[in-house]
Amino acid sequence: MKPRVLVDAAAVPADRGALIRYVDGLLAALHQAGADLAVVCQRADAERYRRMAPSAKILPGPPAITNRGARLVWEQTGMPVLAQQAGAQVIHSPSYSIPIGAGLPSVVTVHDVTWFTEPECQGLAKASYLRSATRTAVRGASRVIVPSKATRDELIRVLGADPTRIDVAYHGVDPALFHRPSETEVRRVSERLGLHGYPYVASLGTLAPRKNVPNLVRGFAQAVQDLAEPPALVLAGGLIEASGGDAEVDEAVRELPAGVRVVRTGYLPFSDLAGFYGGALVAAFPSRVEGFGMPVLEAMACGAAVLTTRRTSLPEVGGDAVAYTEPDATSIGVALRALLDSPERRAALGEAGAARSREFTWAASAEAHLVSYHRALER
Repeated sequence: MKPRVLVDAAAVPADRGALIRYVDGLLAALHQAGADLAVVCQRADAERYRRMAPSAKILPGPPAITNRGARLVWEQTGMPVLAQQAGAQVIHSPSYSIPIGAGLPSVVTVHDVTWFTEPECQGLAKASYLRSATRTAVRGASRVIVPSKATRDELIRVLGADPTRIDVAYHGVDPALFHRPSETEVRRVSERLGLHGYPYVASLGTLAPRKNVPNLVRGFAQAVQDLAEPPALVLAGGLIEASGGDAEVDEAVRELPAGVRVVRTGYLPFSDLAGFYGGALVAAFPSRVEGFGMPVLEAMACGAAVLTTRRTSLPEVGGDAVAYTEPDATSIGVALRALLDSPERRAALGEAGAARSREFTWAASAEAHLVSYHRALER
């Protein structure tokens, strides 16, 4: 018997950033697996989710939940009522918090514990709320889903979570969005970014301190400053609220020697990412902490030569198909220069990364989630 699962997609942001892309990939795969689904969402997303999961019962929430504060209140009051009306047997909250008094078995996804280990990565108020919500969810949920073994281990270490109630479900990658790009896709992104075919090193993500962007900028400068025609470093993505990361990146950029070029693009739409990653000499993500490392996987799927660190979950994703560095600027510079000097090594990593990325599917992730839902119901 398949339990009816209510998935709370109401918190999915308008820009569908890397962390919350998980919801979209998971729902489509759960539909394909024949799961019995109800989906709570913002009204603007209702038609989209109907197309994504035609067999699901789509439950638009009230207009007020576009406001974060109102949504958090409604999560505790209105959403449990919808769950009962929809005949749900399990509630899945895919981002840190659960409705406390729903009276149903609950599953929560905890993506990382950086709110505890790197509290500077968000504003104080948001970090405080997320710490409280995570503690409550880990204590109260029937099952806790995490995207990596490293996150499971951190959850046990930092919060004393019960390991018998934690399920690991790796994320997948959408081949329709992330694939080896055509020359046309690469050229379109290059023109849009004002590069006009100029070679570049790519990085995408927020400017939260854990992403280590200032050291990437400094390491990049060390790697290319003596080259006659150095590539550019292209930083895509935006500032994360109150992180301070923007000022630190600005300072690192101001320190650059003449002739070293850094391009900051801001938000890039999904349709540009395959061309952005696949057109780069190297895709660099020297993070100190990651719950999973979605950009690493997606860059691998696009055939990019990826440079990352061995910190937390990243080796689980990259395996032997990526190059590694320590997170300090000098190490990043040495590792990056070695890749820039070796087209053969970059090509080999591109092939290996694309092959390894195919091991991470949303179908496999959905199966792991279905197991967790059944365990929640049994509990």
